Amino acid sequence: MLSPYALSRPGGVQGQVLGLSRALRTLGHEVTVIAPDERRDLTAHGADEVFVSGRPTGLRSNGSVAPVTISPLAARRAERFVRRGGFDVVHLHEPLAPLASYAIALRAALPMVGTYHRAGVSRWVPPFKPLLKLIGSRLGVRVAVSEAARQTAVTSNGGEYEVLFNGIAMERFAEAPPVRDPEGRPTLLFLGRHETRKGLSVLLDAFAALEGPAVLWVAGDGPAGEVQRRRHPASDRVQWLGLLSDDEVAARLAGADVLCAPSLRGESFGMVVLEGMAARCAVVASDLEGYRAAAGGHAALVAPGDIGALARALGVALADVREGSGQSAPEALTAALEHAGAWSMDALAQRYVEVYQRAIERFGSTSPRAGSCTRDAPARR
Repeated sequence: MLSPYALSRPGGVQGQVLGLSRALRTLGHEVTVIAPDERRDLTAHGADEVFVSGRPTGLRSNGSVAPVTISPLAARRAERFVRRGGFDVVHLHEPLAPLASYAIALRAALPMVGTYHRAGVSRWVPPFKPLLKLIGSRLGVRVAVSEAARQTAVTSNGGEYEVLFNGIAMERFAEAPPVRDPEGRPTLLFLGRHETRKGLSVLLDAFAALEGPAVLWVAGDGPAGEVQRRRHPASDRVQWLGLLSDDEVAARLAGADVLCAPSLRGESFGMVVLEGMAARCAVVASDLEGYRAAAGGHAALVAPGDIGALARALGVALADVREGSGQSAPEALTAALEHAGAWSMDALAQRYVEVYQRAIERFGSTSPRAGSCTRDAPARR
């Protein structure tokens, strides 16, 4: 399973790669993760079997900075490892991202699955369309994590895609010891990279307009963080938590009352929305297609970038927390939790086993190992 992004950097794709690999191992399959990273030892990130292909470089894309490797040597190293690894199937996450997925798709003669995560076509895509179409044609099964991601993939390289979803490790939140505000005030949590498209500045301005006892926890880091810290310094009401470990994220979510996802654009799937629901938080989010599809009517949605609308929605959400009503009523939180459970990582892993089997069958007799992945014979991927 290939992650084009460094595993030691927080990110949605990295989380899916590590979570899915663990769920597949629980089902009895052997999984090796290939990824760039600054370090060779990635066991602290839950990656039991990892091949580090090279060091990442920050590449601006889709309003973010992607930690990918653009080294041809690293791409060749990854491709050679796959070719010699005796794997039944290769799972490429975000095949549009450079550079290892290109080398593997073009040279490795193995059944392949590609999962497309991103929403929004980058400026560099049009000149590379012929190459991207060729890479897509080498994939036995193409998956998109949402309708928005499917539309981006079709625009970028054509083809047909089945839409699955991103998975949630529900037990993370059920087992996490909650961290709460020591004064018992309602707590609002922001999780995400501090960059313009995540909408942190909009949230900070909206929260500043609110009155009454409440505290905002701001987790994560990024290029826009320092500017926002100067505009809204740490105080009793605004607490900057910095970059959190997976366990710390789960504990903060378990202890928070409201999760806010104020992104402005570029969200193909509302993973953070579902994680908030899984942790029994009320959720306030931007009305983006990816968030709307994930929320399923269990979140308050507001126009992206509208500070006034966000302030009003947060005011209602925090009042609901104090009164135990609305989104924070016990029955509403339970319904949202059950909704999130339908997107569990265990369910996703089972769906992908079926996808892998189809990819192997389509690959046919050209592979000497074709057909070795059966329901009774765990596969290597």
